[in-house]
Amino acid sequence: MCSDSIVRDWHGKPYYSLDSYCKNMFHHKCYKIALNARMSCPNRDGTLDTRGCIFCSSGGSGDFAVDIAGKTMEEQIAEGMAKFGDKVTGHDLIAYFQAYTNTYAPLPYLEEVYRSALSHPKVCGISIATRPDCLGPEVLALLAKLKGEYPDKFLWIELGLQTIHEETAHYIRRGYPLSCFEKACTKLKTLKIPFIVHTILGLPGETDRQVLETMKYLNHIAPFGIKLQLLHILKNTDLAKDYEKGIFEALTPEHYLDLLVSCLAHLSPDIVIHRVTGDGPKDLLIAPKWSLDKRKVLNSLHHRMKEQGIRQGDLYEAINKDKH
Repeated sequence: MCSDSIVRDWHGKPYYSLDSYCKNMFHHKCYKIALNARMSCPNRDGTLDTRGCIFCSSGGSGDFAVDIAGKTMEEQIAEGMAKFGDKVTGHDLIAYFQAYTNTYAPLPYLEEVYRSALSHPKVCGISIATRPDCLGPEVLALLAKLKGEYPDKFLWIELGLQTIHEETAHYIRRGYPLSCFEKACTKLKTLKIPFIVHTILGLPGETDRQVLETMKYLNHIAPFGIKLQLLHILKNTDLAKDYEKGIFEALTPEHYLDLLVSCLAHLSPDIVIHRVTGDGPKDLLIAPKWSLDKRKVLNSLHHRMKEQGIRQGDLYEAINKDKH
């Protein structure tokens, strides 16, 4: 399932949000339940490094995830649903394997946790956050098999790219070259498995122009979706140490909104926007504190885009109109 199989209806928003995609595809809102499947990461277990990416918390970017340890999938889903109160109804849950690298475990375990989620009656599909260097042939074969066995449900892969610029990638300790990402995308497209690309806005040393170069590159890659994540500086990370030394500054809300609007204007209108800000745990977030008011950030973004008459893809379509 991907965005080109349905009519593009943005439900009043100036960009093609995940919420709009779900309403178009499933005719109702869907809710993501973040899971911690207790996997590791080659950036943490010594394969590549032991420190993790420079911005990553000890929770492996899954600080809001439900820990699966000692719980059945039914119990995990129930715990995740409880966070939404009485909003969740019907078959409208996306099981999101979020914490650490969720294809980095023995194959039988991967199959067990993926199947347990896909088999749950209230789950409409699963989304698996991983690294492009952790998609070996056996893992890809498993994903393809499950995709075929659960035709009424979807299977998405989320790839942590963050940036196309190698200097920045080295600084954040990403641990793989851009060519590795490109090969993973090609393999996933061959298997017709939709993928979502994670990017971070506000990485130290990156200019707005470099961020837009990443957006233009992703138009060429043409993923199913993209996450535009605001850089969060969290306690007990190496990024926090550099921030406290004054090596870089966190984005102001004005700068972030300007950059975000530019990114959306440059992105193809066919790419589903899965995130435009992000959540930083209150007890871990050092900066930017303004990001804690997520509703204000979203309202400000929508207001600014409507006031300026800008919609996702405006610049993309203007640049590419003579190529078709």
